[in-house]
Amino acid sequence: MKLRITHETHYRYSPTVVTAQHVAHLEPTNTPCQTSLSHSFSTLPQAHKISQHQDAFGNHRCYWSLPTAHNTLQVNAQSMIETCALHKDIENSLMANAAKLSWEQAQKAFQFQAGHASDPATPFAYASHHAPIDLAFKRYAQSSFTPGKPLLTAVHDLMQRIHTEFKYESLSTDISTPALTVLADKRGVCQDFAHVMLACLRSMGLAARYVSGYLLTTPPPGQARLLGSDASHAWISLRVPNEDAPEGAESWYDFDPTNHREGWCSPGTDYVRLAVGRDFADVSPLRGVLQGGTNHTLQVNVTVEPI
Repeated sequence: MKLRITHETHYRYSPTVVTAQHVAHLEPTNTPCQTSLSHSFSTLPQAHKISQHQDAFGNHRCYWSLPTAHNTLQVNAQSMIETCALHKDIENSLMANAAKLSWEQAQKAFQFQAGHASDPATPFAYASHHAPIDLAFKRYAQSSFTPGKPLLTAVHDLMQRIHTEFKYESLSTDISTPALTVLADKRGVCQDFAHVMLACLRSMGLAARYVSGYLLTTPPPGQARLLGSDASHAWISLRVPNEDAPEGAESWYDFDPTNHREGWCSPGTDYVRLAVGRDFADVSPLRGVLQGGTNHTLQVNVTVEPI
């Protein structure tokens, strides 16, 4: 499937911003399930200099400065992506490994063992700002992780419970709302559900990462697709320990608790991965340091459309 993604961000500042430094994660990466065909990025006022790098997690990241006074900022990113299902031979090999792996065996891969190298994804088993390790998360997760249960079966059950027991409610939270509050209130949006699921998995000693991206939505029957009406999306990716993974394969299995979807490397061809990290703080689409602009308003327009 070929998709065109347009991500437009508009800021209005008061008082005037004198100078600013910004960083963005708005360029999708290549994965076994997606290929970036093209990407364009622009700002208004025009950026003084745009520097592009890969961050510690392999994401595309760009920096730019605005050394002149401004009251507004527009950031426009457009990407063309082709998505596909994981090759069947690779998927079958990964599934064969996962089927014989209990969650306790996976847990051991992220524990210190003298004389043995730990799994490369072990840092994703540690607490992070938005996905802490806490007894409350472990208690919630434990009914899904009964002794000897296969890893993917246990995590699927946890995803299903979050999807069923939590209410999706726009504007009920913001990025500062703690995951413990979301767990107690059982309501939030996709990034909240991702953070709760991450915190549950890490509290059980497993490694998982936050995934930011986009999801192709379907307009109501008889209605045209509305430009700018989509939004960024978030889900999680579970590390499945596998020293014998086929070349070109990723031993990560994605789960989307918001929509109850799962799959190797992607929950489906209608998903586009933008960036991965420990939580939202690592992959925020835009953030910056400003001199001035104490107050601001923000408008984001996202369009995901098939080509």
